[in-house]
Amino acid sequence: MDTWAETQSLRPAAPQIPLDETAASRAPCHEKGRTRSGQLLYASHVSNLKHEKATACTPRAFAVGSLLAILLSVLCPYTVFLHHTAGMAADFITAGAIFLFFIFTAVINTALFRIRTSMALGSGELVVVYTMMAVASAIPTWGLVANLLPVLPGAFYYATPENDWKGLIQPHIPEWLAPRDPLAVKYFYEGLPEGSDIPWDAWLLPLASWAVLIAAIYAVMVATVLLLRRQWIEHERLVFPLTELPLEMLRGSTGRLPPIFRSPLMWAGFLLPFVLFSTRALHHYFNFIPAVQTDTMLRLGDNGIMLRLFLGFPVIGLTYFLNLNVAFSLWFFHLLARTESALFRVVGYEVPGHGETFTGSALGTSPGASHQAMGAMLVLAGVSVWMARGHLRKMLWTPHAYGESGRGATAVLVAGLAVIIGWLWASGMPLWLAPLFTLCAFAVFIGLSRIIAEGGVGFCRPQMIAPVFSVYGFGTEAFGHPGLVATGFTYTWTADIRTSVMSSAFHGLKLADEVGVRERAGLMGAVALAIVLALVGSVVTTLWLAYTYGGINLQSWFFGGMPRTVFGFIADKMNNPLTTSIMAPRWGFAVGGAGVMGLLVWMRQRFLWWPLHYLGLPIADTWVMSWVWFGIAVGWLLKWILLKYGGVSAYRAGRPFFLGLILGQISCVAFWMITDIVTGTLGNYIHIGSP
Repeated sequence: MDTWAETQSLRPAAPQIPLDETAASRAPCHEKGRTRSGQLLYASHVSNLKHEKATACTPRAFAVGSLLAILLSVLCPYTVFLHHTAGMAADFITAGAIFLFFIFTAVINTALFRIRTSMALGSGELVVVYTMMAVASAIPTWGLVANLLPVLPGAFYYATPENDWKGLIQPHIPEWLAPRDPLAVKYFYEGLPEGSDIPWDAWLLPLASWAVLIAAIYAVMVATVLLLRRQWIEHERLVFPLTELPLEMLRGSTGRLPPIFRSPLMWAGFLLPFVLFSTRALHHYFNFIPAVQTDTMLRLGDNGIMLRLFLGFPVIGLTYFLNLNVAFSLWFFHLLARTESALFRVVGYEVPGHGETFTGSALGTSPGASHQAMGAMLVLAGVSVWMARGHLRKMLWTPHAYGESGRGATAVLVAGLAVIIGWLWASGMPLWLAPLFTLCAFAVFIGLSRIIAEGGVGFCRPQMIAPVFSVYGFGTEAFGHPGLVATGFTYTWTADIRTSVMSSAFHGLKLADEVGVRERAGLMGAVALAIVLALVGSVVTTLWLAYTYGGINLQSWFFGGMPRTVFGFIADKMNNPLTTSIMAPRWGFAVGGAGVMGLLVWMRQRFLWWPLHYLGLPIADTWVMSWVWFGIAVGWLLKWILLKYGGVSAYRAGRPFFLGLILGQISCVAFWMITDIVTGTLGNYIHIGSP
């Protein structure tokens, strides 16, 4: 019998039917050592941690977590912008947090234990440390700051007589929204003259204004996590595969070397990607050393399907801990979406208008397919909240009898949403559209968090973003020119979502639940502290790098591509207003995607024999999925073979190897990143899972 079901038996029985099957509904059978569905459920193997009663939210846990959060907030933008390395804080897998946690648990905490037992951090304290790092990882680069700061002055720096942004866009930018001083803007992109000081005063008002919005966004995210925590973790018992590796690092007695680091099989898995991808780094230093290639492009016909084949070892490792039908869904829907877009090209059909950035894989994705995915995402978020209605009702109306209150979190949620809506209205968005836009944006955040929690896709982003969907959905006339400009600025926190505070906070609470930490107020205090430290550290670092080296000399996408994309989208919609003939077909695809998603969820919930999971549909053809689908397929196949011919024992024996694949790739990237900093080497880019 799989030990996941055994560990879950320690928890209260689920009081309602969840969105997907509970552990009991897919309970393993003894026959042939496999589950009723022919697959093995996720195993955490950490029930031995729950007996530890030590306090988690201690001053030293906060101190260590704060130090490491600051380290991530400074090093992540520094290495991405200046050394052009892979983003250790770019994705939901939070690679930087994983690596630092590996070093701390395997080396530092073990050494502290040997010096003096009481000096080592306990498992609860380590949960606080990891949660703070994971949350901090969601802010410095792709999560927020690297998108935000270069966009704010972009409409002024990139304005030309040809694009006429000075006449089209600049008059609709409020004084408090972006820095306007011509020299401050110029030097941000081109670098300060020698001996000049950073013009902090030009940024004070815009940063203070954005701090209000960002604080409200993160408050709503954390409140949502607190409201849905019990539903997702205890009632539906989502597997949270991204917590598997940190949990293994927490195993064993306080301060002693965790058993995972004594496993030869883990080190075998570790060395495979470490050695393989080190050849790329060595080739960068010494061109006579050949680099092993792990990716290629497959084209089927001139106008047919284009597929990227990339062997990502962390993806393979994470897929091993998914249910087989979930893993199958992820790569199957990608192939289906690629086929759909190719079929449109063959028959010569496409929705009116053109595709937009952040709405597909850039491999010929149909805009219709992207709107279809957005419809599916909205249904996933809506159903996730709907299935929690009983839980939410008890938290609000009978908290004492239920054992958990949601009144405080609800108050924060309502207040935060009011601030967001008011802020958007003040920036130029029509008041009646601001709530709809906010609802759409947070539906994407909730949907992605659900996909990561249930599907363990450490490398992911939505196929359609809220600004594009809203403008195409309601039309340019409804927004008006000020509303379009305000909507463009929302790209900074709603586009290219490859990591989020919401998902990191969910995983922190899952770790706390597994270890037995019940100090949720203290843990949320740690989350808030990590957010503040990461914001300050990454903003100061990014501004210093930009003014010291010149933004356009640092990273071409963030300081060039992103601002041009945002304001190019705004100018295009101002110059070419959307008509009903463009909007209606896209609504048709969105409604169709919502209907298909609803059907898949209903079939999955009603019939245990239904083989196709719904989870892959909302992210079927994103840029990130085009890179990771092949690794998911490989991981799915390897697990299927092990279960079919080796059963439960083979699966459990193989766990350390696949954990090693994850840790080995992350450690390889981190090792060469540190080496590049020491040697001053630039451009030594090694993939973690996707660019």
